Amino acid sequence: MSTLDLSHASRFAATALGHVTREYPNKLDHVITGPQDVLSPRALHPVFFGSFDWHSCVHGWWTLFTCYRLYPDLPERARIRGEADALFTDANVAVETAYVKRPASRGFERPYGWAWLLMLQAELERHESIEGRKWARALKPLANAFADRFITFLPLATYPVRVGTHFNTAFAMRLTMEYAMSCGDLRLADALRNKAHAWYGRDADCQAWEPSQDEFLSPALMEAKAMACVLPDEEFRPWFKAFLPHVAKGEPETLFDPATVSDRSDGKIAHLDGLNLSRAWCWRGIARSLDPKDPARAVALAAAERHLAVALPHVVGDYMGEHWLASFALLALMSEI
Repeated sequence: MSTLDLSHASRFAATALGHVTREYPNKLDHVITGPQDVLSPRALHPVFFGSFDWHSCVHGWWTLFTCYRLYPDLPERARIRGEADALFTDANVAVETAYVKRPASRGFERPYGWAWLLMLQAELERHESIEGRKWARALKPLANAFADRFITFLPLATYPVRVGTHFNTAFAMRLTMEYAMSCGDLRLADALRNKAHAWYGRDADCQAWEPSQDEFLSPALMEAKAMACVLPDEEFRPWFKAFLPHVAKGEPETLFDPATVSDRSDGKIAHLDGLNLSRAWCWRGIARSLDPKDPARAVALAAAERHLAVALPHVVGDYMGEHWLASFALLALMSEI
């Protein structure tokens, strides 16, 4: 089974270092209320101005900090520390937090960027080094703002969003639950569990009409991955059996076949490399929650390997994929049985 090692970590870190401070090209999620709001990406976001868009910069830093913690001998370690010391300051985070709190930013990066920022905070909270603790303290006000935003938003979200792109609520739920549990935010954890039951608890016999042309998440597998996170195994197993009852037979077939990427210079089509990586992450996580004797478990693990084999060679290449794919490769490789 493919696993994370120092070689992978160094490759991912070097890639992320190549874009987290690259300001242009840049695709802003920015509501302009007047001429005073016409500012450069770095002026608007003094921490997360790189990586083509805000959320990719956030999870680029998640990749860097994760590799930094896991591998003390990482060749890129000094560069990561130098860049982080310069950017993760109280003053810079205050600007990011003020931006999020302005009235025109109510929908800013909802829910994908919210969840990745909280995932980043969860990672920093695991750091025991002096510098890691410093970065965690600096970022915490922004994490608090997004946690509060989730608490306000979840009661308003009557329906889930099941598309395989940034708006997918199951993906946001999975990352945010990791923050809630790691950081002891029991109020947020309870809100997420309650919403998971309301959104997905009765789903059954999923037909898995996917992939779509620009998806980087599997609507079906991401829902199962989220439920595996919020349910204990003894509750998840019967839910999953009802949701995807024919996994042991390799059905629905579309969930087991890696997606074809026809043009990696097209930012939307390049999403399909991410789909293959995120499916591998989901299949591994689902397998971990299944009974070891369940024949679906081996089928899920084999599907994860097929998707990884197709996608890992393309993490680095065209910038349209390179500015974000390493994070999804890291998620998949860290998800080991």
